[in-house]
Amino acid sequence: MREKPRHEVQRVRQRAHYDEPTVHAVLDAGWLAHVAFAGAGQQPFVIPMLYVREERSLLLHGSIASRLMRTLGDGIDACVCATLVDGLVLARSHFHHSVNYRSVVAFGRARPVGDGDGKAAALARFVDAMIPGRAGESRPADRNELAATALLRFDIADASAKIRSGGPKDDPADAGLPIWSGVVPMALRCGEPLVADDATPGLAVPASVRTLAG
Repeated sequence: MREKPRHEVQRVRQRAHYDEPTVHAVLDAGWLAHVAFAGAGQQPFVIPMLYVREERSLLLHGSIASRLMRTLGDGIDACVCATLVDGLVLARSHFHHSVNYRSVVAFGRARPVGDGDGKAAALARFVDAMIPGRAGESRPADRNELAATALLRFDIADASAKIRSGGPKDDPADAGLPIWSGVVPMALRCGEPLVADDATPGLAVPASVRTLAG
């Protein structure tokens, strides 16, 4: 019996996608992932983290005191999962309720990004990927901030996307039941910007924030 690839989807395989454009599109649509790893003691941990995709890698950043950053920086195997919920799927029966979603599970190893590898530029890329144009509107990280920040490049070795879309899949026998069924779309949206308590008086909302808030 062949050994199954670690990223091969086992359940509802028709929803699986293994091509890079689909995987990258899902990753680019999100910014929050859960990073799973097991240290030397084999105790597993799952930590939510912000990420930014850069070609076939994910940039992760955190404090130099972070256990995750230290452990992943040693090059151990890790898994990153990003999920986007696109809608609630309401069926006629409890059993067939579901959600529409896009997700990616990626396997690989991380390596530290040092000062010589453009750490400051990578942090600026991180800011701009989340809020386009914001890096140019704000102060770059100084020497002390760079020294206090760990930055990892998680190289994706294997990945799969899994996507569900469309309406409920009711049993044919339930088709005549007088019960509402359908989809309630869901999407992440930004609210009205709230100025900081200690903000400099009289400053206009910058272009990046106006664009983000629509």
